[in-house]
Amino acid sequence: MGHLMCHRRHHGRSHRIHSIRHDIGLLALRLGTGSVLFAHGTQKLFGWFGGHGLEGTGKFMEQTGFRPGRAHALASGLGEAGGGTLLALGLGTPVAGAAVAAAMAGAASIHVPAGFFNDQGGLEFPAFMGLAGSALALSGPGNLSLDHLLGHRLNQTWMPAVTFVAAAAAAACVISRRVRVLRDAEEERGTQPG
Repeated sequence: MGHLMCHRRHHGRSHRIHSIRHDIGLLALRLGTGSVLFAHGTQKLFGWFGGHGLEGTGKFMEQTGFRPGRAHALASGLGEAGGGTLLALGLGTPVAGAAVAAAMAGAASIHVPAGFFNDQGGLEFPAFMGLAGSALALSGPGNLSLDHLLGHRLNQTWMPAVTFVAAAAAAACVISRRVRVLRDAEEERGTQPG
């Protein structure tokens, strides 16, 4: 009997330690991922941290087939900065993760032709950030979060499925439109006399 009670006490303590480590790990991942996304998004929105702001980013977006460029720069910047902020806070985690995943899918579509690795201009960075945002949305923010403090009102069990379906549909529409714009521009160049 004493052995069983000792085992239960040890198991309870072990579970609490695991839970605390789990929450601290999620907090660290949320803060790190969210901060990087916030900085990246504010480069686009405000020109902070050496970024180009909406005007410069809009021109780049326009050149890469995202038209109108300024609107896409705004959407991308909000997805990154807003989604990153919400992830860091652990607030509306499913929506935040889906917004990040959609923004990163758009960014990855630009980098695909350069391969995987970031040093070659590949999709390594947006793919990883999209994966991190998605994983946090699926796992939940942990107990050290605003979602937990608010009783998970903005982190319901049905939300990841709904938000990811919506984000995937939006990203697919935006990317397919970009592909059409680039294809039309290529065809137009091919029909002009050289």
